Amino acid sequence: MTLLLGKGRSRTSALVTSLTLALSLSLSLALSLAVPVLVPSATAPAAAATPITVSQAIGQQTGATQTVRGYVVGQPTATSTVVRSGFPNDYALAIADSASTTSTSSMLYVQIPSAFRSQWGLRTNPSLMGKQIDVTGALSAYFSHPGMTSTSAFALAGGGTTEPPPTGGTSPWDSTYYAPAVGKSGTALRTALHDIIDTHTKLSYDAVWTALKDTDQDPNNSANVIELYTGRSISKNSFGGSTGNWNREHVWAQSRGGFTTSAGPGTDLHHIRPEDVTVNSIRGNKDFDNGGSAVSGCNDCWTDSNSFEPRDAVKGDVARMLLYMAIRYEGGDGFNNLEMSSTVGTSSTLIGDLETLLAWNAADPVNTFEMRRNDRIHAQWQGNRNPFIDHPEWAAAIWN
Repeated sequence: MTLLLGKGRSRTSALVTSLTLALSLSLSLALSLAVPVLVPSATAPAAAATPITVSQAIGQQTGATQTVRGYVVGQPTATSTVVRSGFPNDYALAIADSASTTSTSSMLYVQIPSAFRSQWGLRTNPSLMGKQIDVTGALSAYFSHPGMTSTSAFALAGGGTTEPPPTGGTSPWDSTYYAPAVGKSGTALRTALHDIIDTHTKLSYDAVWTALKDTDQDPNNSANVIELYTGRSISKNSFGGSTGNWNREHVWAQSRGGFTTSAGPGTDLHHIRPEDVTVNSIRGNKDFDNGGSAVSGCNDCWTDSNSFEPRDAVKGDVARMLLYMAIRYEGGDGFNNLEMSSTVGTSSTLIGDLETLLAWNAADPVNTFEMRRNDRIHAQWQGNRNPFIDHPEWAAAIWN
């Protein structure tokens, strides 16, 4: 009996153990099957939150992840220093609630991880200046200043991303005049364009007067020309050196190129435009950049001790003329090698500000007047074209 009882207890124990194990496995299986149903309902991502402002982000430096919307206003290089041109690298940018903000206390300093630098760094993409963007990351100090680190996403406000600059576009001249350049970028594109535009007819300085009456003719009044900076329509016959006259403005100033008015860069129509005598004198040989005091007699023109800002309608025109000169004059023909500068106020043969000019080129599209002018110089006067009028995107393909 004892043996049987012992055997009975062993069987009962084994049965209980088996039932317990089966029940445990069934319960585990049930729970495991239930988890996928329960977890998503508890952790499903909420709809994307509305981006907060820069001022809100400055006041919420808690390390929390947020999306902030602001205008790109420069690159921070120190706690209280933000540069607006001559960007040293692609590592950071500053954003603000207004594109015109200059006080660093109203800016958020944004760290740019390596994965985003080619598209969002200012050295590579200076045309981002003034653009409104959305940035996602941790709200924590950067450069010992209210900032964003561990950045995980960038986008243009309202959606979209920056795109690498194209190196070929649509121009009637692509299959002929520009054939050796189409599809290239960087140094290869620069060399190809120089070789294409290098050979042309060189005018005398007196002939420039006559040529400008054709190339810059007012489309609404064939008896007048349009002054570059003022935008004023003035009689073709009112040229000279007296107040109220128009004269020949070298957009690449002679003293900044080391050339005279003998045939060559000093008579190249691609950068010489009619301009009011007084305004021409105010511009002098200054670089081009944003800011300064209002220029009398030139609506929406600004100047300071070392730079000049033309009206918005011709900022792209100015940029494209200077870019042409930097490609056309590479040190051959006995003339200086003309190069762009990332600073203003230099007394050398460089001219700038390159980053500002690239931004102007991107912001101010080529218009009908500019296209006609390019066609007339090519067909009637010099036999060469300004490639940055036909392909504005080539500026970024070379200088970025």
